[in-house]
Amino acid sequence: MTTVEAVQSRLDQPIPLGYCNVGRVVKVGKDVESYKVGDRVISNGRHAEMVCMPQNLTAKIPDDVTDEQASFTVISSIALQGVRLVEPTIGEYVCVMGLGLIGLIAVQILQANGVRVIGFDFDPERVKMAQQYGIEAVDLSAGADPVKAAEAFTGGQGIDAVLITAATKSHEVMHQAATMCRQRGRIVLTGVVGLNLDRNDFYEKELTFQVSCSYGPGRYDPVYEDQGNDYPLGFVRWTEQRNFDAVLHLMAGQKLKTGPLLTERVPLADAKKAYDMLDDKGKIGILLEYPGMSEEERNQKVIHVKAVEPNYDTKPEGQAVVGIIGAGGFTQARVLPGLSDTYARLKWVASRLGVTSAHAAKKFDIENNTSDYKMILQDSEVNAVLITTRHNSHAKFVIEALQAGKHVFVEKPLCLTHDELTDIKAAYKEACDTYKKQLIVMVGYNRRFSPLTVDMKKQLSTRQSPASVIFTANAGYIPMDHWTQDQHQGGGRILGEACHFIDYLHYLIGEEITGVRALDQNIPGNNNMHDNAMIQLEFADGSIGQVNYLSGGHKSYPKERCEAFFEGKVMVLDNFRKLEGFGTKGFAKKKLFRQDKGHAAGFAAFVRAVEKGQDSPIDFDSLVNTMDATLQAWDLLISS
Repeated sequence: MTTVEAVQSRLDQPIPLGYCNVGRVVKVGKDVESYKVGDRVISNGRHAEMVCMPQNLTAKIPDDVTDEQASFTVISSIALQGVRLVEPTIGEYVCVMGLGLIGLIAVQILQANGVRVIGFDFDPERVKMAQQYGIEAVDLSAGADPVKAAEAFTGGQGIDAVLITAATKSHEVMHQAATMCRQRGRIVLTGVVGLNLDRNDFYEKELTFQVSCSYGPGRYDPVYEDQGNDYPLGFVRWTEQRNFDAVLHLMAGQKLKTGPLLTERVPLADAKKAYDMLDDKGKIGILLEYPGMSEEERNQKVIHVKAVEPNYDTKPEGQAVVGIIGAGGFTQARVLPGLSDTYARLKWVASRLGVTSAHAAKKFDIENNTSDYKMILQDSEVNAVLITTRHNSHAKFVIEALQAGKHVFVEKPLCLTHDELTDIKAAYKEACDTYKKQLIVMVGYNRRFSPLTVDMKKQLSTRQSPASVIFTANAGYIPMDHWTQDQHQGGGRILGEACHFIDYLHYLIGEEITGVRALDQNIPGNNNMHDNAMIQLEFADGSIGQVNYLSGGHKSYPKERCEAFFEGKVMVLDNFRKLEGFGTKGFAKKKLFRQDKGHAAGFAAFVRAVEKGQDSPIDFDSLVNTMDATLQAWDLLISS
């Protein structure tokens, strides 16, 4: 059921469209030196009035290239990368199979390389357009045989290289490409076609076949794209950004003409019409035109407001008025459904891109959505802020919310560094003194609120002597390029997730963590991911605990298992669905119909505390103790 719910929560989420745009720089990041405000640039950002892009996914537009021409840069770079892999030389015969937008751009780039080009397509209009560029183009809808046409075009010697830019499920395209090639010919696939290959086609001629990846080297590499680390030019001559620059140079030199490819201009207000046109084969390039914006308009915050009149039949006197910062998958799958079951007034939701917050506002009847989180902090009605963004922003948002006098609920972890923890403690004390009230800071340690945890805690609370508790997390593998593994964004899995289980032992034992030890599994080639670790905890009353955070297990084994040994008794919790007691009077076994990790109960406890002016459901000093112990464990692991 948990998996089903996770999938269903994503089915109705909108996907931002587009990846080719032209605009002017309105602001640059602190480490960006190649751009200044006012520069005209292209990027592969989404279709929106305002986009924020890493510098390696952008390029400056030359003065003699118009905005309309430049809008073809990103799509042209796909064609350019395919041509680079073809490695054409002057005088060669090259075939382009598929004369859509990328194919028509590719034939021009090939001509600029001094090769003789023949193209094939089933659309007569696209064939005519290709002929206007001066190539031999054949209409396959009239029954022409591409192999015989290629043979005639080359005088019987065969095609040197084939660039496939078609989109079809047919396997015949690859067979035709191989058949028309000369001995040791080359085939490069940029489009999407059936790949049921015939070995003999390639074996007899020793053909080579390669698939082109988007705009070129750097694509899908987060170190290059997101972090802005370029590849050395001497080792990687043509990266995706350098391909952008090369395309713009071709446009400036009139070697790449995009005018005939632009078949429709559509105002942004009629954007849906533009997308509907994609089914029309006669439309090659469709340009979305954005209205001009003054300096004042650019600096205004764009807010989408949804007026809602919630029905609070029995709302409490001190109602929680909530603003949510972050609207990702977890927020919409767990946080917002949990909040919707409370009497909290959901007034704001903010997300960086705006699309997810707009969807969340509509789906969960949230009154306002924005891409500027400061609107939430400046709203005097809002008395509680929920933070569900990526881990590296948690400390910043917690501190700013406290400074604004708001109660805070932040998803784990509380922070990523010792300095951030120190700053949060200082901000908390200062805010409580400034606003003369005890503000709530609560971390999303939801497992404390699971119904089975309540039963387990009750049994452990009767003890008069130290306990021994073991928590095993069969965490599963997460690839190194996932954001949670990024030390800057996610902080790694120990800080980002194992803190959950350190806190769980801290809560069950109910004593301060006074000592931490950690042992890391050294796996060759795992790039020090630190996701197979054992963390030992000492508590003030002499109790001991161990968190086994392991990513190397099998998914058929329970993901989370906790065992407590104390005073001749044993409690065993499996996956927050089944709890067994051994030697425990009055408790033997309890099993839930479905897993309950306490998400809803945790949100309800937070909202209730805000509404009634109660103490935080999780003591602030306890949160600090958990975070400090987690940071100590992390320090030990990375230094081992």
